[in-house]
Amino acid sequence: MKKIIVSFAIIIALIIGCKTNSSNGVSNKLNVTFEPKSNSNVSGSGVFTEKNGQVTFTANFKGLKPGIHAIHIHEKSDCTAADGSSAGGHWNPTFKKHGKLGEGEAHKGDIGNFTTDEFGNGTITITTSEWCIGCGDATKDIVGKGLIVHQGPDDYVTQPTGNSGARVACSAIIK
Repeated sequence: MKKIIVSFAIIIALIIGCKTNSSNGVSNKLNVTFEPKSNSNVSGSGVFTEKNGQVTFTANFKGLKPGIHAIHIHEKSDCTAADGSSAGGHWNPTFKKHGKLGEGEAHKGDIGNFTTDEFGNGTITITTSEWCIGCGDATKDIVGKGLIVHQGPDDYVTQPTGNSGARVACSAIIK
């Protein structure tokens, strides 16, 4: 009987320990890797982290031209086309006009712009409640989508793409 009680106590302690470790609110984390497209030399990596109903995306890139570049979530996690076109158009499950996420009307995939330094290195970080990782809500779930880095900046006005130029890097958002 003591063995059963001790075993039960150990199991309870493990469960409590697991709950304690997840008390930071992180419910999902997903890493992505970018590959070059359109004859570019762009590479990069990123991470999506979901915590307390907010998803934070952080990515680092190299091999871009110095300046401003757009990044968007696209409809498909398909990076097979040499020009990145297999990722489809911007992810827009709520049928909004193109814009900047968090500022008025925008596609769910309209992440925005980031700046690269004189060596072509850049970083972007965005946090939003507009996304989730694997939640199953078709209007929020980023899993199964693609990320595209564009040659130029998003003007946040031109429909439906922001006039941001060629697709120079792609990553699938998959578990």
